[in-house]
Amino acid sequence: MGAIEEVHADLDAEVSEEDFREAVEAKVEQMGGLADERTAAMLVAHELEDGEVEAVADLEAGMDEVELPLKVCSIGEIRTFERDDEEGEGQVINVRAADETGGVRLAFWDGRATAVADGEIEVGDVIMVRGRPKEGYDGLEISVSKAQVDEETEIDVDPDGEETIDALRMGQSDVTVQGQVLSVGEVRTFDRDDGSEGRVANLAIGDETGRIRVTLWGDRTAAVETVAPGETIAVIDGYVRERDGGLELQIGDRGAVETVDEEVTFDPDATPIDSVEIGTTVDLAGVVRSTDPIRTFDRDDGSEGQVKNVRLQDESGDIRVALWGDHADTDVGPGEKLYCGDVEIQDGWQDDLEASAGWQSTVAVLDGSVSAGAGGSTGETASASAESSRTRGGSDTGGTLAAYADDESGGSTATTDADTETADAAETTEYTGTVVQTGDPVILDDGQETVTVATDADLHLGEEITVRGPRTEDHIDAEDVF
Repeated sequence: MGAIEEVHADLDAEVSEEDFREAVEAKVEQMGGLADERTAAMLVAHELEDGEVEAVADLEAGMDEVELPLKVCSIGEIRTFERDDEEGEGQVINVRAADETGGVRLAFWDGRATAVADGEIEVGDVIMVRGRPKEGYDGLEISVSKAQVDEETEIDVDPDGEETIDALRMGQSDVTVQGQVLSVGEVRTFDRDDGSEGRVANLAIGDETGRIRVTLWGDRTAAVETVAPGETIAVIDGYVRERDGGLELQIGDRGAVETVDEEVTFDPDATPIDSVEIGTTVDLAGVVRSTDPIRTFDRDDGSEGQVKNVRLQDESGDIRVALWGDHADTDVGPGEKLYCGDVEIQDGWQDDLEASAGWQSTVAVLDGSVSAGAGGSTGETASASAESSRTRGGSDTGGTLAAYADDESGGSTATTDADTETADAAETTEYTGTVVQTGDPVILDDGQETVTVATDADLHLGEEITVRGPRTEDHIDAEDVF
């Protein structure tokens, strides 16, 4: 048995003897005679064993040669380029391939590129790929040294399917994903090292599985002028990078953003407000109870900053959220649903907790219902909110809550016998507003004023209703709710 056969027999990697021999011969040639056959075989074996991976999720740039099965999802056009070493023209074709853990770009060069363009592999084929993972133009890619169709392996990937946000992985390229636009930033300029001016802009998108920040570079920043929160867009040919411990989807010259006529629902996975802790970064979602005017201030560097405070309530409690910078311009009012992602919980006024939404946060006005999962009952929420408002002097709802203190049984004293007699003499009226507090009492807000309502109807935060009944000042005893 020769040296190559001996080393291959001890090899702890799945590679045929024929392929192993080819790799050894290439290694001998590469080293220019500095290694004999056995040494070269041992070097190749070491590279194969260290580089053995099971899936795309295991890939990292800089690995030695790896081998794994992938399904072909798309095949690009063959491109011709001039080599820097004056060896004439080269050719390359990019193939998008994936397995159940993610996707990766495959770069086929010269003769291999021609073979792919001639139909050696097709979309939907499962191929056994060998090559070196490296950091490509826009994400992780494998420079392919060998690929052949593998008819025995099955990979459960839809070649025409799009990614979901929760399936995105670090290093992916050629990513296409749809999402609802949650927020849109402004185009910013910066100076490059060569003295030229660069442009960058951000937006955030979400789907049923999560959300992600999207960064657009250069000419692609024009997209932020054509999209608006609530629309559905497709991010095409993006690549995934890490930023501040999380993932970010980036769009360069080869990518695009397009508005699509499809509906994608963003389902925020929010933390219940009553469970947040100081020093943590969380996602919050709820109904806005009140908003303060924008305040401006001077920073240490002489520039002007701005902040707007809103009070956000979910089924478990409420919290003040400070919206800094561009977030302060968010057009939101009482009764509307607001999502605040990646907000930092801090020690606020009078030792109350406060959420801070800075540049790294996502702030979006939502449609539909908002739920924070497990929390207190509706009655408990109303009671806690009333107590919280009294502690703050009732400033969040114009003092309305402070006027309705809870009695010892946990109910409201807003409907005593004296109140009932007054209501009997009051004029019947209709009022339409948004539910900004459930329980006893219910609180409605129409954007101009806030009223309390006595009713047994099953209502939900953010719901717009009309009540009819006797009204005394800022209180209505509802006889009809519709």
